[in-house]
Amino acid sequence: MRFARIVFLVAGIYGLIVLLPLYFMEEQTGRDYPPPITHPEYYYGFIGIAVAWQLVFLVLSRDPVRYRPLMLPAIVEKVSFGIPVAILYLQQRVSGFILGAAMVDSLLGVLFLIAYLRTPGARQTAG
Repeated sequence: MRFARIVFLVAGIYGLIVLLPLYFMEEQTGRDYPPPITHPEYYYGFIGIAVAWQLVFLVLSRDPVRYRPLMLPAIVEKVSFGIPVAILYLQQRVSGFILGAAMVDSLLGVLFLIAYLRTPGARQTAG
């Protein structure tokens, strides 16, 4: 359980550190990664959903056994970014910087899977 607590705590804190500044970087993001953002609702919607998941990770870190079922969608959250970005990189559609960010998420996804496998279910701890 200690492993899961640490992994999800680190993931949640890291995610908030990376994501929250994006709320103030719409114009810079459009300049650094053209074209400029034409649908800000998607940009801010993505950030909001991602921030919500970081909060889920923090909740998971408090009681991994109780919230173990949430680890499965948490894994999907990480893989759903890492795999597509790797494919986009191979197609030369995203930069190496974006690939690096996606690989951090992929590593966290692997750590989430390990945490899931190492964390006993609620039935196992009760019996």
